[in-house]
Amino acid sequence: MEHDNQQPEKPNHATGGEQPQTTPANPIEQTERAETLDGDRPKIWVGSLSDYNNGVLHGEWMDAARDADEVHADIQRMLSASPTAAKYGDVAEEWGIFDHEGFGAYSVHEYDSIDTVSRIARGIEEHGLAFAAWADMCDNDHDRLDKFEEAYLGHYSSAEGWVEELMDDLGHTREVDDAVPESLRPYVRIDIEGLARDMQLGGDVYTAAADDGGIYLFDSHV
Repeated sequence: MEHDNQQPEKPNHATGGEQPQTTPANPIEQTERAETLDGDRPKIWVGSLSDYNNGVLHGEWMDAARDADEVHADIQRMLSASPTAAKYGDVAEEWGIFDHEGFGAYSVHEYDSIDTVSRIARGIEEHGLAFAAWADMCDNDHDRLDKFEEAYLGHYSSAEGWVEELMDDLGHTREVDDAVPESLRPYVRIDIEGLARDMQLGGDVYTAAADDGGIYLFDSHV
């Protein structure tokens, strides 16, 4: 039996695309799920590929910051309500992640594993968007993902701001002041800009632009 293979446009909120039309398996369940997705929690729009390949955009937004088994259960529920499967007597089994929100610097791809997406979403929920920047650097390495708290140095206006704070914390600023006569102090200083630049170029720290301004800073030796 031939199916209509005209493909609809996939949802893309990042570029101002239209809100995807969802065909819920249960209207009450769908309403409850929509309520849980309010705000900035990481979420994914998962669609049925067999429906998409037949010109039907069937899927729904799902809370990604949950155990992977829970997300998989929602995917199976969504697939079980496939209009194409109901029309032609097929079984909808394949799916893809068509859109995502709340993941900051990390880009979720269509065929990423739910285990990885769930792990990163839960990290973002716990630590904020700094975890999304870390996940982007880790390239799906789960062992490195687990080292976020060791690696994260903080959110700063600039790398220079962090170096200046570091010099103060280590006592180096005071050491310079104590070693230099008061009359010469206006002319002697630590080259904060140069030190920050060399630490980045030398691979001692990683930086990533923060969504709300400034940078996230990470220790590259962790």
